[in-house]
Amino acid sequence: MDCHPSQPPHYPWGYYLDSKKIFFVGVIVAASGLVSAPIALLAGLIYGLAIAHPYRAESQSLAKFLLQASIIGLGFGMNLHQVIHVGRSGFVYTAISITSTIVLGLLIGRAMRVAPRASFLITCGTAICGGSAIAALAPITNANEEDMAVSLGTVFTLNSVALLTFPLIGWALHFTQNQFGLWSALAIHDTSSVVGATAKYGAEALLVGTTVKLARALWIVPLALATALFTRSKARIHFPWFIVFFLLAAVANTFLPALSRVYGPLNHLGEIGLTVTLFLIGTGLSRQRIRRVGVRPMVQGVILWIIVATLSLLAVRSRLIGI
Repeated sequence: MDCHPSQPPHYPWGYYLDSKKIFFVGVIVAASGLVSAPIALLAGLIYGLAIAHPYRAESQSLAKFLLQASIIGLGFGMNLHQVIHVGRSGFVYTAISITSTIVLGLLIGRAMRVAPRASFLITCGTAICGGSAIAALAPITNANEEDMAVSLGTVFTLNSVALLTFPLIGWALHFTQNQFGLWSALAIHDTSSVVGATAKYGAEALLVGTTVKLARALWIVPLALATALFTRSKARIHFPWFIVFFLLAAVANTFLPALSRVYGPLNHLGEIGLTVTLFLIGTGLSRQRIRRVGVRPMVQGVILWIIVATLSLLAVRSRLIGI
């Protein structure tokens, strides 16, 4: 009789490795400043796909908190005058982008016969800010766990692709810092991936990308209210308060120069926190989650994302829009 249990089929290497130790080593390395944000994400993806995650739920909760705290920390490195200029310039592009993306996404979902709730969540996640929009709208639409898994899995997978490929495309097309920041903010789903991609491209790209992206995130509120009215839902709407604290951090950095010695370390902590966040996000992608995404919702998300990314790229490259 074989005294050794059989190897789990989904994680060919994970059975023989100490998954807990590897996870904590990954977190420590990500927090050390020795690796870049894209490398941390790639390491997390390898971990999530190869090893059974021992702390999946805890990791997701920590990633959500760290993401918001990191964005606030990055605010201490921004000048409010620049933030206001970028946010004002990007408002019109954001409004047009969100409206057209939602209309197009719902039409694609209907044509492909994707479940209505999943189609709506994928569309809004693409239009506004990925997982944050999905998390805010899911209870309003009475989405079940399967709808959430499908929409989050689709958006998350495309986020990972964008984080790794967008800087390469930007360099190949010789995008300026402003161009790349604006394109990333309009075409990448989650704030974390926008920050990760633009931080790798340059400081000015980070400023533009983060500010325009956070301006997009504010549209969660009117969209959530409109959805609640349309569906007659009484679910609580979750306002992204971290955006307010991000702006307050920028205010402090701009108008309280006496505390400038404090802002630098806080901004650095934000950068480190983002790197750790991306590692944690990567570990959350498992083979089971990919299977749950299914074919049609994923295809809907991919088609919509390619259209949005391509049109926004052409508009930025032709200088039809700019900051």
